[in-house]
Amino acid sequence: MLNRGTGSIAVALALAGAGPAAGEPAIYALDPDHSFVTFEVLHFGTSTLRGRFGPLSGFVEMDRAAGIGSVSLQIDTASVSTGMPSFDARLRQPDLLATEAHPVAYFVASRFGFDGATLSGVNGEFTLRGISQGLELRAMRFGCHTHPVVKREVCGGDFTAEIKRGDFGASFGMPFVANRVRLRVQVEGIRQ
Repeated sequence: MLNRGTGSIAVALALAGAGPAAGEPAIYALDPDHSFVTFEVLHFGTSTLRGRFGPLSGFVEMDRAAGIGSVSLQIDTASVSTGMPSFDARLRQPDLLATEAHPVAYFVASRFGFDGATLSGVNGEFTLRGISQGLELRAMRFGCHTHPVVKREVCGGDFTAEIKRGDFGASFGMPFVANRVRLRVQVEGIRQ
């Protein structure tokens, strides 16, 4: 039940961990080839439905030494893909993702968590179907390197979060399809 907003959230989190030199905020633009959100939701208590949104778009501005920055991510809700076109069409309907009325989901954040110099998570606000809720993206892994082709710093990682789809007005099919949706966000950002 996640949409691009979710994807945007993950990207922002991953980028937030990338660190410029002290006192020099850096901006990282998401790489559309490596920035997606996947979701999992329990179906009839037997199997797990999985899908993906993306690519994500957005940026992160970060001053790692000061531990401050901001994130702004967007995800196209109509990009949902489960591998089953008829199911994707059902997910886009008004009682689920409502992609026509709400074509974009958002994640914005300005609170980053660190364990020493390592990014541990990003706290912000996720907006889906025009409804906003607080969301924490927890870092499963994060790292940076100089990309051999573009010769710039690239930072990225994997993040996880959970939402309750009913909180966003997407309650069709409950309780047969679970309310709790697990999100996994993979993101990479290129320093600008």
